[in-house]
Amino acid sequence: MRKTLILSVLLSVTLISVNAQKNEKEVLQKLEQKSEDYGTIAQKIWNFAEMGYQEEKSAGLLQETLKDAGFSITKGVAGIPTAFIAEYGSGSPVIAILGEYDALPGLSQKAVAVKESANKAAGHACGHHLFGTASTAAAISTKEWLAANNMQGTIRFYGTPAEEGGSGKVYMVREGLFNDVDIALHWHPGAQNAASAGAALANKSAKFRFHGVSAHAAGSPDKGRSALDGVEAMNIMVNMMREHIPQEARIHYVITAGGKAPNVVPDFAEVYYYARHNSRNVVIDIFDRMVKAAEGAALGTGTTMDYEMIGGTHELLPNLTLQKLVHDNLSEVGGIEYTEEENIFADKIAKTLGKEKADLAVAKNIQPYKTEARAYGSTDVGDVSFTVPTVGFGTATWVPGTPAHSWQAVAAGGTSIANKGMMVAAKTLTKTAMDLFKDKKLVEQAKTEFLEKRGADFKYIPLLGVRAPALDYRN
Repeated sequence: MRKTLILSVLLSVTLISVNAQKNEKEVLQKLEQKSEDYGTIAQKIWNFAEMGYQEEKSAGLLQETLKDAGFSITKGVAGIPTAFIAEYGSGSPVIAILGEYDALPGLSQKAVAVKESANKAAGHACGHHLFGTASTAAAISTKEWLAANNMQGTIRFYGTPAEEGGSGKVYMVREGLFNDVDIALHWHPGAQNAASAGAALANKSAKFRFHGVSAHAAGSPDKGRSALDGVEAMNIMVNMMREHIPQEARIHYVITAGGKAPNVVPDFAEVYYYARHNSRNVVIDIFDRMVKAAEGAALGTGTTMDYEMIGGTHELLPNLTLQKLVHDNLSEVGGIEYTEEENIFADKIAKTLGKEKADLAVAKNIQPYKTEARAYGSTDVGDVSFTVPTVGFGTATWVPGTPAHSWQAVAAGGTSIANKGMMVAAKTLTKTAMDLFKDKKLVEQAKTEFLEKRGADFKYIPLLGVRAPALDYRN
């Protein structure tokens, strides 16, 4: 009798567990229960603060987490040591979830509401520690749901390094690693919750290097040819060129090397340039004109010049079939509520941004759905979006009003506010992936729209050419 009772109890517990895993609500509840664990992972990566192609610890931690959850791991893909693919399941559809984890140079910051360096070389001012972790969490929860329901299909996590200027995904696309993917999902940390159609600027970047002749700047200046003169001449010409390019275009540069002492004519100087526009063809034209300016600058200063392509990304190709689905899922998940302590922190951050108080309603609510967007930044997700139907969204991981690439973004990224927004993203990704696995017609509709928008004659040509991954671009 007792043996029968024990077996009955065990059977009941097993059935409850299986049913819970099969039920979407319970899947999200289980994900919420693991929020502290994923918060710990995110904050470890926040502390690592590794720049593009240097994310050994960050990539390793995510690989270990996915492997422990039952994923097979392929490391070092596309010739990039910190790029990897984690996969579970078999057959179609193949749903990819993208994950980033690189930090930005020179933005070290403690998790406090005043500007205070953590004395590191970099900081997570774009929240990629959250990006990679939430995507990992979603891949794992989707995998558990697939297994519990004995469903056919493949869930695949793409560990994509060096988004910040390194174009990591472009090399992965160029390698054909997305060719069998049906749908790609991504998200991004931000200051609000929004899942409207996205946009991004195409981008080409390069380091222009000028070589001259050293000499004593006072004793024998006639013997010298200044490489810095070459850089400055190029900058003058490119700055004049701004008047004669489309007004939506953007050009940025920093001088990364300009000599060591005023009394030594520099024999080497380097300037790092970006060119952006919402059409890759315009970007290509602007970049070619920048090269001509560099050639002219070298000719005029008696120096020589060479340049190295660093990055190149396509604009973003939106998919409204997928976008509406994600918006509905984000709306169902909802935003975040601040605790009293978080509210105090947020108000302090708001003051540094010129506001009296933080608008917490922005963190709680979901922005209205829009089918069009204006592009401001660039992302290598653009190349993925021209290879496979792709959709993304953003969640409020920072204090409302916080700009990306700021110390305020780094500070909030190290707090519970960021972890909460991250879990909103993980749940939204999970819900969307489950919807796509359940509804193959939806997948086909997204593919049909994708092919129509991309065009029948489209041929993918990476803007960075055939160069090997720029693994040392942060050095």
